[in-house]
Amino acid sequence: MNAKKPYLPEDLGEKRTIMAADRTLMAWIRTSLSMLSFGFTIYKFLDTATQQAGNPQSTSPQHIGLFLCAMGTLAILLGTLGYWMTLGDLNRVEQFRLGRPVLLMALIMCVAGIALFVSIATRIV
Repeated sequence: MNAKKPYLPEDLGEKRTIMAADRTLMAWIRTSLSMLSFGFTIYKFLDTATQQAGNPQSTSPQHIGLFLCAMGTLAILLGTLGYWMTLGDLNRVEQFRLGRPVLLMALIMCVAGIALFVSIATRIV
């Protein structure tokens, strides 16, 4: 008989560990969001400043924006990888569903980071 996996393990220690992993991934998401938003803001601010100064060919704003967007995307990827490894280790001890809302949010932020990086790289924004 194929029983449905519980949402969380029965052991309170494992539940606390999962909730701690959720909070850690949320911190990675906040850090990533900060880097992505700073990268976009600095790119637009410096791009506007260089155009007003009469040097529209400068690539410095683009490089700074790309760097911060890449770091934000890398941060969310590393945080998600660590989170997934933690859930995998816990799942070996006691089976539970691995689908978590915070994981979905991290994946959405990862896609958004890649899209922002591509848009700055191609100067669509």
